[in-house]
Amino acid sequence: MASAAEQLASNMSLGVFSKATELKRRLWFTLGALIVYRIGTYIPVPGVDPAVMAALMQAHSTGLAGMFNMFGGGALGRMAVFALNIMPYISASIIIQLMSSAVPQLEALKKEGEQGRKRLNQYTRYLTVIIAVFQAYGIAIGLESQAGAVIDPGMFFRMSCVITLVGGTMFLMWLGEQITSRGVGNGTSLIIMSGIVANLPSAAANLLEMGRTGALSPFFILFFIVLAVGTIAAIVFIERAQRRINVQYPKRQVGNRMFGGDSTHMPLKINTSGVIPPIFASSILLIPATLSGFAAGGPAWVQWISNQLGHGQPGYMFLYAFMIIFFSYFYTAVVFNPEETADNLKKYGGFIPGIRPGSATAAYFDRVLTRLTTVGGLYLVAICLLPEILISNYGVPFYFGGTSILIVVSVTMDTVTQVQSHLLAHQYEGLIRKSRVKGRR
Repeated sequence: MASAAEQLASNMSLGVFSKATELKRRLWFTLGALIVYRIGTYIPVPGVDPAVMAALMQAHSTGLAGMFNMFGGGALGRMAVFALNIMPYISASIIIQLMSSAVPQLEALKKEGEQGRKRLNQYTRYLTVIIAVFQAYGIAIGLESQAGAVIDPGMFFRMSCVITLVGGTMFLMWLGEQITSRGVGNGTSLIIMSGIVANLPSAAANLLEMGRTGALSPFFILFFIVLAVGTIAAIVFIERAQRRINVQYPKRQVGNRMFGGDSTHMPLKINTSGVIPPIFASSILLIPATLSGFAAGGPAWVQWISNQLGHGQPGYMFLYAFMIIFFSYFYTAVVFNPEETADNLKKYGGFIPGIRPGSATAAYFDRVLTRLTTVGGLYLVAICLLPEILISNYGVPFYFGGTSILIVVSVTMDTVTQVQSHLLAHQYEGLIRKSRVKGRR
């Protein structure tokens, strides 16, 4: 009986999808944009020896360069035009959002609506160029310090490398915006996810090869697979978990008719910030890798800081956990304003049973959200750090780390949710169209 109902629902969904031309156009556009991105990860930067670059990445595969290469879909290992990926844009977004909460002029822009958001986005693009130039020049200096990596070192190579890498980042920023507006899902997240997914087969092959050669025991490989499956199950469970707050609306009489009196709930996710905190924290931790490029043969204290913040080091782990929790609270405060939500409830006559409308409701929201964010932040720290400890100690590929699994699962769930929303919208439009035709008859 249940299987027949599920089969019927599946057939209805397939029928709606076959007629949803707008959704199919968006899906094809998203797929085409991601293919363009993957092609760009194979176009090399002029003047770099690919063999030497591959050897360098092999030697530093367990460091921050390996993590950078993971987010870039292998573009850094091939020193492609998309080697910086979209990380400078993410770093610029972090800085602008932080400044919009501290600088009154930027905070006023955030409250101006669509026009203010456009200006903030423009500032973010300008800052992206500055950060990308800084990181690209650091990579150029670091490459020149490696013997044989650059065919013809000098100012011309540095300038061409900076122009190429910055241009690749700006193109990816534009491509991500196009995916968000004309495709399905968040363009920035999909670009990062596609880079991770593209290298999962080779990472799985490397893991099995390590087991065949005896570098990892079969028991450990089995344990790691079980851990990865358990991590995926935990991510799905927590990302779908909600704290439902009951909201009631009083009855009101308009003329001779009675309206209202409904009871509903307001869902608050345990992990309101989603996948943003690990991505923000990872992008910030890429700064020491850039500094190490500048510090080749430079001051010893800079080298010491870079070593202490190397992947797997206690300083890296502590800073990574701290920034994940910080950005969990920060991004939750950005996307959910308790006072504004309480004012909206009061404006439409809604109230929480046992809580006075207004400031008391805002304080209640803030208290509940703080507890949820604490649990969500600790969940993100556990998901991201536990596999990282195994990676740093046993040399397992980055693609099976907690951050990469979290990104892939969360972005997939969000994209599927948007696809379902488009299907529902198309189905409702079809029902409205049919009702109008019947009304005319």
